[in-house]
Amino acid sequence: MKTYGVTSVSEFLGDFIVYRNLVPQDARLPSLASLRATLGLSPDVTPRKSEPDYARVIVGLLRCARELSAPGVPLRRLIYVGDTRMNDGAAFINIGLAGGWPGLAFIGAERDDPAQVEIMERGEHALYLSNRWAGLRTFADFCATRGFKVDSGTAVVFDLDKTTLGARGRNDHVINSVRVSAVRRTVETLLDTTFSAETFGVAYDTFNRPVFHAFTADNQDYLAYICLIIGSGTVALSAVVDRVQTGDLTTFAQFIAEIDTISNALPANLRVIHRDIFDHVLAGDPTPFKAFRRNEYLTTIARMGHLDTDVPEALLADEIVITQEVRRQALAWRAQGALLFGLSDKPDEASLPAPEQAAQGYLPLHRVPTHAVGSG
Repeated sequence: MKTYGVTSVSEFLGDFIVYRNLVPQDARLPSLASLRATLGLSPDVTPRKSEPDYARVIVGLLRCARELSAPGVPLRRLIYVGDTRMNDGAAFINIGLAGGWPGLAFIGAERDDPAQVEIMERGEHALYLSNRWAGLRTFADFCATRGFKVDSGTAVVFDLDKTTLGARGRNDHVINSVRVSAVRRTVETLLDTTFSAETFGVAYDTFNRPVFHAFTADNQDYLAYICLIIGSGTVALSAVVDRVQTGDLTTFAQFIAEIDTISNALPANLRVIHRDIFDHVLAGDPTPFKAFRRNEYLTTIARMGHLDTDVPEALLADEIVITQEVRRQALAWRAQGALLFGLSDKPDEASLPAPEQAAQGYLPLHRVPTHAVGSG
């Protein structure tokens, strides 16, 4: 591993990026509202990354972005770089189908087992699965051997979380620890003197497991709220666990609705935050705990570019860094004329400064300087 200086994701992606709410960071691109109207999408729902409607929105943005950067040049091919076979693989295939483009995807992670590659064919689309991020270099060769030309007619889509930033298997543990710190910071602030680090830790560790995903929907906002309510003493951890395991309590929606029936008994500050979260849940917002996500933004940028060292091991251990292999290949593909575009499923509230923070100089996540670390 080597350190390749300090830079930002915007060095190679600019503002051609969308976060969870699908609001383009480049103001020249069409809004989600206008794309909804054009594509005939529901006005009340923001599609998620693995859904076909999400792909239709991304295809619309890619075509507009290409017209801005290379007028009159149609997109004909798709490359996708991500870190998960299921979520990124589904997004890649859906985007390819929606655009009518053949495509190749690199799905990477750093593993301890011997280096290996698996290729999964899906008609006109293929996934190149590598257990080394350094495999991106051989993936570029793989594209060439398949006669897959990378030029101005090629769209290259990069996943941001645990791919471009905080590479899975190498640096993603820092992203995970940041999220836990943000949950704890939020709960501690709201509970003040009644906060118990032990109660919080046990509740978080208990419900942040696959066995409880049906209850939490694997949603960190829901998990943060559950920890808040348990930490406040409103309900006991053991009682919630028992009810989930016996099937008496099956969903987060049921849980927060039950809390709402006794919300008048909550302390004043908790009653206010409960009402805010519950209203967002009722409105179908998948990111209802705004205070937690804003803390996640602050906690995240505090762990980017903050270390005064060039030692790669120290940076990988404690800083969210740019994956140098992704950066290198992105710059190479851009030099060949390809359109580069970034996708993040991280909530906008955890990725962008609030207006008052932006006025103070805070930056969107993709513009925050941090170290680039990798094998070249």
